Amino acid sequence: MNYSKLKYLIIAVALTAGIYMVFFRSPHSKKGNMAPDFETTLIDGSTFKLSDLRGEYVLLDFWGSWCPPCRRDNPNLVRLHKQFGDKQFKDAQGFNIVTIALEKNDRNWKRASEKDGFTWKHQIVQQSKLVLSAPLALKYNVKDVPSKFLINPEGEVIGVNQSAEEIAQYLSKSVK
Repeated sequence: MNYSKLKYLIIAVALTAGIYMVFFRSPHSKKGNMAPDFETTLIDGSTFKLSDLRGEYVLLDFWGSWCPPCRRDNPNLVRLHKQFGDKQFKDAQGFNIVTIALEKNDRNWKRASEKDGFTWKHQIVQQSKLVLSAPLALKYNVKDVPSKFLINPEGEVIGVNQSAEEIAQYLSKSVK
């Protein structure tokens, strides 16, 4: 293959990958959009609406016990919870993490969440044979896990798939 054909092949592959990332893997809830509200049941059996947390910062995290990148990232969620869970903010009443475990069955998520140190109240499990077709994953157009949405006190998505460090930097600027 000559250099010119190789160059065009590389450009075509890069464009295809870019289109895939934009249209198929990027979450539906983009920065600047209102976070879609939902009502569901928490693991303790209580009813929960995302809008109940208006006035607070919320980190919505989609994960799975079967997902190695999720499990590697879970200690970062625990650190964020410990660092900001009891803080006072200039523009918010607090900070909450809402985890949504996307699972095929009800066996593994509990063991994984306990092992990884999930102590917050707002834990949700959605079961589906095709885990990314669970109702909340569809509502947020989650195509890959982990997927994170940082939501401001007004309910607006202000960050999508940020690292724990980026989230901590943002929240630190708002701490009283």
